[in-house]
Amino acid sequence: MMKHRLFWPLVVLAALLLFNLIYSPDFFSIKMRDGHLYGSLIDILNFGSPLILVAIGMTLVIATKGIDLSVGSVVAITGAMACLMISRSADQNALVVVLAAVAVAVLLSAALGLWNGLLVAGAGIQPIVATLILMVAGRGIAQLITGGQIITVNSSKYQYIGAGSLLTLPFSIFIVAAVFAAASFLTRKTALGLFIESVGCKPTASRLAGVRSKTVMLAVYLFCGLCAGIAGLILSSNVSSADGNNAGLWYELDAILAVVIGGTSLNGGRFYLTGTLVGALIIQTLTTTIYMVGVPPEITLVVKAVVVLAVCLIQSEQFRGMLGGGWGRGAHSAKREVKRHA
Repeated sequence: MMKHRLFWPLVVLAALLLFNLIYSPDFFSIKMRDGHLYGSLIDILNFGSPLILVAIGMTLVIATKGIDLSVGSVVAITGAMACLMISRSADQNALVVVLAAVAVAVLLSAALGLWNGLLVAGAGIQPIVATLILMVAGRGIAQLITGGQIITVNSSKYQYIGAGSLLTLPFSIFIVAAVFAAASFLTRKTALGLFIESVGCKPTASRLAGVRSKTVMLAVYLFCGLCAGIAGLILSSNVSSADGNNAGLWYELDAILAVVIGGTSLNGGRFYLTGTLVGALIIQTLTTTIYMVGVPPEITLVVKAVVVLAVCLIQSEQFRGMLGGGWGRGAHSAKREVKRHA
């Protein structure tokens, strides 16, 4: 059981929940009020929904041995675009207006994801550089859309996306469940998952075997942008406003951390969506814990950065060789790692 990839992530999640229960005995209490469920556990699922969505898309990108640093900017852009369209409407609560704003925002996020894919797969630019371009420029685009101000909207229909309830649970949970189910079905019940893993392990061999590696990479970056766009809608609708400067800030770090905690290697290949889900819940629970204890919010970034550093060091062949007492044993363990992923 201890060798299962989800064992330690689940242990960490359980430990965080147990600490919260000891610190606050009513942490697990869930109450029904006005037909809706309320409680700390519900809040973790609700507030963690945008991160889970972004992490799902990031998982498939990392599986192709890529990275997407622009997801936070895409979150800001899509939220800003949707709020801008609704705020300029005479009737902000009109269903047609809200649907049009959502459709434009989703299409825009897909286009931004496709842009990243074209730079990586088409132009051959390294993923970290290609997505860094949109990460920097995207934040500026979001501020141009908002005019450097916070756009507020007064639309109950738009607010329902992030703050509404369905069957006593937050509506955002159902959005995450739908995206997770679709991603799991497409990657585990069709050949798409095998193509993604093969491109991440051996892109040249995959191409020679007949796999359209560029098309696969375009698809995963497009899907990642789409997930970030939906997350932006949830985030902005939850507060009925769009902040081009702060919306989605550091989401790329949180998403990468959730993916690696869930067992997906930064070296590409095998990926685990369920592990990513657990990793995202760990991060959101950690954030909730820090706020509840009263630790300054800045410490959150330090903790996440330390964990990312530890994961990267563990995945480094040279670092493992030094820990093993020599470069020879490090190379031997590296060969075993390659065989395991193959």
